[in-house]
Amino acid sequence: MQINIRTSEANQEIVRKLTSKLPVGTKENVIARIALGYSLQNGRKFSNSEFTQYDSKGKEYKEHILFDAKYRDFYLALISQHYGIYKTNENIPKYVKLHIDHGLELMDNLFSNNSNYTFFDFLIEHLDKGISMLDTVSVNLDAVKNNSQNIEKSFFKEPIKINVGKSANEDIFLGFNDTNIYNNSHIAVAGSSGTGKTQFALELLNQISSESNHHVSFIYLDFKGLKDDDLKYFQPFFDKTKASFIDAPNTPFPVNPLSFIDSINEVNKQMGVDKFVDIICKYSNIGIKQRGTLRDATLEAFLDKKPGEYPSFPEINEKLLEIVGDKRDTLTEIIDELSRYNIFEDPKKGATFLNQNTYLSLSGDLSNSVRFTSLFLIINYIYNTFMNLDSTPTENGYRGMRYVLLIDEAHVIFKEKKYQDILEKILREIRSKGVSVIMLSQGVDEFNQSDFDFSSMCEISFLLDIKDKTNIKTINKFLGLSDKDGIKAARSLEKIKKGQAISNIKEFTKSELFELRQFYAS
Repeated sequence: MQINIRTSEANQEIVRKLTSKLPVGTKENVIARIALGYSLQNGRKFSNSEFTQYDSKGKEYKEHILFDAKYRDFYLALISQHYGIYKTNENIPKYVKLHIDHGLELMDNLFSNNSNYTFFDFLIEHLDKGISMLDTVSVNLDAVKNNSQNIEKSFFKEPIKINVGKSANEDIFLGFNDTNIYNNSHIAVAGSSGTGKTQFALELLNQISSESNHHVSFIYLDFKGLKDDDLKYFQPFFDKTKASFIDAPNTPFPVNPLSFIDSINEVNKQMGVDKFVDIICKYSNIGIKQRGTLRDATLEAFLDKKPGEYPSFPEINEKLLEIVGDKRDTLTEIIDELSRYNIFEDPKKGATFLNQNTYLSLSGDLSNSVRFTSLFLIINYIYNTFMNLDSTPTENGYRGMRYVLLIDEAHVIFKEKKYQDILEKILREIRSKGVSVIMLSQGVDEFNQSDFDFSSMCEISFLLDIKDKTNIKTINKFLGLSDKDGIKAARSLEKIKKGQAISNIKEFTKSELFELRQFYAS
């Protein structure tokens, strides 16, 4: 695709006039490049009906003169990103011409109305604006549409009552999906290591599965990894819940993380690829330039696929290496590692892990970048898949439930804002789809971040023994307690033992100690 253009007749004189403001000897192609960038920075988007807005009787620019070969791809990337189109789109030359003519008009008007305004003033002002925009780039975490998604997930609309423990030998039952009591079914659990937190979480999953006649499935995300010695303690849980134990990368996770993308509708596909690239870049600290490279490689890999098929990481890696050649950087390292360890694999057609119980253990031997990137690719897949399903109904006060997403060691996620953003979005939106999020953490401070209090999005909270029992204000916030109840909570925490907890559930007295139900004792 050659990009040879002519400006409008009126702008030919403007090219000469503006070039005269630059240092002597500056070529006229420089002002055209600046005009193109200035127009794009102003946010103007032209429609197809405006392609003939300017005549083509003015200054002629051949492609090699306008861009110079080494800058061509950069300018094409600007146009492609601005319009959300691929770099081979046939309308790119038309957009280039429109934005050059538009930019020339804007600049001429600016200098004509400001006689003391120099070209260096202009460059300094707008370079500063551009740098500021780069510093504040935000990733769009919204779910993307997928009209080609063929996933069905049943829901259970009857009451799900969970036995969470005992007090004075009387069982305490939680109305897990009772909307007359709780606005959502999200659960926050805080407790130090060795307090019984994990066994309580396993029992929650066990009962939710059994009480729903196995219509409500779950995934337990463990990104610290189970050791071989731990397996014998978890095997009874796997057997009873019929959960698949996936020890990645020894056992690949049965999903292609790109399959949340609409492989048929081109607009949706572009948005899906952008979302995939954003996740890789955001959670692996990869820069803007590398983002564009990964986007190109991913789109190239999609071109080799039929509708309904998705590229694998090895295939994306192959395209990436074709683009970058011998250059190696953070991006090539992480894509290579994701490819080499084969963490993901395409399931059989029609199969989905969402219809079964899963325990995912991500090996601690993997690099942090790969572990966290894999984790959030899975979380995004779950989020995007459910957001493309219909909301579950509420009948007789009980919300239909489909799935439980349990995140162990959630305090690791809370440490960085880039991890907090997607979790906050999931907590806010996914409840209407019949999904519960359960978060386990070692303390209460992690839930209460400066930008957002995650415990406020969890209607149900359980507090086991923690190290900082004197942090009354944060404890009260975690449990949603009044000052009066907070005093009682502090007294209870002074006496708390392993396997005990206080809670904010409405079926039991606030701040009063009770014995938690543990899976090993069930």
